[in-house]
Amino acid sequence: MLEKARLYTKIVGYTLYVIWAELRLALGAAIVRRQASWFGSLGAEERTRNIVIVGASFAGYRVAQIVAKALPPRSPYRVVVIEPNSHFQFTWVLPRFCVVQGHEHKAFIPYGGYLKGAIEGSYRWVKDRVTDIDRTTVKLRDSGEVIPYEFLVIATGAGVKDGLPSRVNATEKLQGMKLLQGMQKGIESANTVLVVGGGAAGVEVATDAKALYPEKHIILVHSRPAVMHRFGKGLQKTAREGLERLGVELILEDRVVDEDAASGIVTLKSGRKISYDFYMNCAGQRPLSDVIANLSPNSISSTGHIKVKPTLQIDDDSLPNVYTCGDVADTKTPNPNSRSGTRQATIVAENILLAVAGKKPRHIYENYWVDGIIKLTLGLDRSVTHLGDGISELLFPSKETDEALMSAMCWSRMGEKPFEDKYMDDHAAEVEADSSKV
Repeated sequence: MLEKARLYTKIVGYTLYVIWAELRLALGAAIVRRQASWFGSLGAEERTRNIVIVGASFAGYRVAQIVAKALPPRSPYRVVVIEPNSHFQFTWVLPRFCVVQGHEHKAFIPYGGYLKGAIEGSYRWVKDRVTDIDRTTVKLRDSGEVIPYEFLVIATGAGVKDGLPSRVNATEKLQGMKLLQGMQKGIESANTVLVVGGGAAGVEVATDAKALYPEKHIILVHSRPAVMHRFGKGLQKTAREGLERLGVELILEDRVVDEDAASGIVTLKSGRKISYDFYMNCAGQRPLSDVIANLSPNSISSTGHIKVKPTLQIDDDSLPNVYTCGDVADTKTPNPNSRSGTRQATIVAENILLAVAGKKPRHIYENYWVDGIIKLTLGLDRSVTHLGDGISELLFPSKETDEALMSAMCWSRMGEKPFEDKYMDDHAAEVEADSSKV
């Protein structure tokens, strides 16, 4: 009982810290806007010193937001964001939208709203992909442009070879929507769905599929003794009970060693063969660090992460102006998620702002237990939120009434009105043509 009381106290303390941090950043941005209105600001053409951010998911987008809004009005610096995707991809809802139909557009949020309030000229947005980086420039794939940088932030995240349900693996919103619709149709038409991987994505997509289609045979294979094995025993037990309540067949301590897609049969390490109609791989995320392979190959760890100093500068003394954050950074974060990524991004942003002002970076990143909070859905109508600090854990079961989960809230937090998107208006004819084919 005392341990749980201590955990509640820590939660309150962390909440107050987050509120104070956001107020402090908002106040700083307001001061910059007021200074710009009084004394004017430099235009984009006069801001010749670039702070280049590669990747704009939760971590990179957060760095851009903080730095662009905090740069002094007459600073020679500007933020340059390089991001290949047309929209911010809200990955947390992807497992749900692989199953339920009619919400897939909500997973793709227009970029730009998060930067509202930044003064004119403080940032440039480039839709492209970085192919190479040297000590002073980044090279872009599509345009061939070479962009010089004074500071560089690598926020490329993690990827999955097979894409959905963990990642989209498509840069355009319409393309991503079609991939989600393909998953929905695959599950709908299948009698047996095989899900591999018992982390959050696997548990969620398996329970959603069984809740929506109770007559189907849903099988979840996981190589560990328990699903959600990186979390506390309480969540492991709750997740297993949620799977069993719905009737998902759970196979633990076994793994797929051979997949014959043509015949629809997989072979497990135990020798068991399973026939399936639809296969979903929810395992195999890897950090996307290849982009610095030429710049600093020794900074890439054996796991593919980018080694970092406590200040989140990469662990290469010859490159003090290069930072990294998010899933690609080797921060030893037990359960990486948007919360830990955005907190790392804040450290990176504030250290860059110090360096821009001629000061030494002094903000340090340390893992904090509250970053591991997770909300896990266990079917279409229920979820559980888990908090744990390695000593004790709290579980908060809840009912889910919104099939689209927290999509609307994420749109709002990204500065956009749910679910208004000019991109969709501009592509209305293409959307209508695709709908007529169904």
